[in-house]
Amino acid sequence: MLHTKTIVVPESRQLDVLSRLLERRGASVWRCPLVRIKDAPDPKPIIEWLRKFIASPPKLLVLFTGEGLSRLLKTAAKHGLHENFVSALGRTAILSRGPKPARILRQLSLRPEYGAQPATTEGVIEALRLLNIEGCRIGVQLYGSNPNEKLMAYLNTRSVEVEPVSPYVYADDADDGKVRDLILALSDGSVDMIAFTSKTQVERLFRVANRYDFVSPLTRGLQATTVVAVGPVVERYLQERAIVVSLVPDERYFMKPMVQKIVDVVRDKNLA
Repeated sequence: MLHTKTIVVPESRQLDVLSRLLERRGASVWRCPLVRIKDAPDPKPIIEWLRKFIASPPKLLVLFTGEGLSRLLKTAAKHGLHENFVSALGRTAILSRGPKPARILRQLSLRPEYGAQPATTEGVIEALRLLNIEGCRIGVQLYGSNPNEKLMAYLNTRSVEVEPVSPYVYADDADDGKVRDLILALSDGSVDMIAFTSKTQVERLFRVANRYDFVSPLTRGLQATTVVAVGPVVERYLQERAIVVSLVPDERYFMKPMVQKIVDVVRDKNLA
């Protein structure tokens, strides 16, 4: 179905997974991982957060990413805290921003009590509006090292004691030369689609473009290419840069629905 289509995949964590999903459908995939994820450089705040969580679980834990929960569990295991941390999770109400934290919780025979619709910071805030959290302690697993000022400002209006934790950070992965090659390919029409799965990828692409005065060819290339976003957060981030997003999954914002959306649209165009 995707024969003759060249699709850029800037994903890092699940690069091969996404690439194979597209290749099985006939696409030619350009792998260009723009970022990678690393453990937080200083583990001490995470260990302290885990110990406090175990000793006195908060009323609610907000989980933004499956990656964050996985790294909390790994850190807990490394320091002999895994069993106690899982036990404390079982005594805590959990709000999951999306499906990935929920999947990891199921592996622990746990589940989130609350979910965010849509799976964005705004969705988390809307879910919190329905909960009685005034004056309570709430744990928040952040998205990378982003302090999420919007969420923190809202929680401040509810007089919440927030206990944030950042178990991972993003680091550049692809070298600048590969990213410049990608920008030039976009600008000369060699690419049919580019599928973004995080706003961090967009940030990296524009950061390199700014560094080498490639903003004009990058913008021109993205405007001439079918741009795919895994969900509304990435879509909005691209739109803020005057980039038209052509495809977004209808409801579930992760890889398989995104690939299916690409397939459906290409098939409909071929049948037209």
